[in-house]
Amino acid sequence: MNGLAAYGLLAHGLIFGALAALLPFGALRARVALAATTLAMLIGLAPAMHGAFGPPSPTLLSLALLLLAGREPSPLDGRAALGVLLVALPLYAGIAGWLPVDAYALGYRPLPLLAALLPVGLALWWRRRDDWLLLIAIDLAAYAGGLYANLWDALLDPLLALLAGAVLLRRGLARLSAARLR
Repeated sequence: MNGLAAYGLLAHGLIFGALAALLPFGALRARVALAATTLAMLIGLAPAMHGAFGPPSPTLLSLALLLLAGREPSPLDGRAALGVLLVALPLYAGIAGWLPVDAYALGYRPLPLLAALLPVGLALWWRRRDDWLLLIAIDLAAYAGGLYANLWDALLDPLLALLAGAVLLRRGLARLSAARLR
């Protein structure tokens, strides 16, 4: 087993534990998250998630660890989720062949992508979003350390895009419900 596969299995176990921590268990929340992480590793959920989605990005793992640590609110708020989707949808559409341009190939020669991250980093710094600056720094360190061959894989993954979509869907449904109650 190589390092990326070991990382993927452990990370998916922690992500499953973080998903379990979202359930309303009150004081038992931490124990349920630990049990869910252990079960994900023992009964094969983590390998199944790894097989279906591949190794998660450090962004998703960091968000899961923040949730497990009880940090509220999550850095993946509505605006951040929209930003993730605005990047992920064209990227994955290009990978699927639905667009004539394959932006994923840019991740193998990352200088243009790193140049595009510079204004993003400046905007995050300007808005004092230190949480996202730290997440991107962790992603870049994972890429520079050789964990990923493609910079896109360090920044995004399909499960993170699904999570961002779920955050936006939840916010939209909450607004719709609030509008109906008025």
